[in-house]
Amino acid sequence: MTKTNGLIVRASGRKLDQLRGDASRIAKGNKVDWWIEQADKGTRFCFEDAEAKKSFASICENFAVPCVEA
Repeated sequence: MTKTNGLIVRASGRKLDQLRGDASRIAKGNKVDWWIEQADKGTRFCFEDAEAKKSFASICENFAVPCVEA
């Protein structure tokens, strides 16, 4: 089984759509898969690569979107 690296993000609407696009771009650039799962307190963005997760966390921080390790 592939190890996943996830972040739970608390965003909705257009901000969530923007983050989906950013996650897709990051995953494509790192040549890894990614997916989204519904979590109890937000949306879980999962990446197959730790570097992709770090890049995504940086984007969340830049947009002041709260995220926590999943």
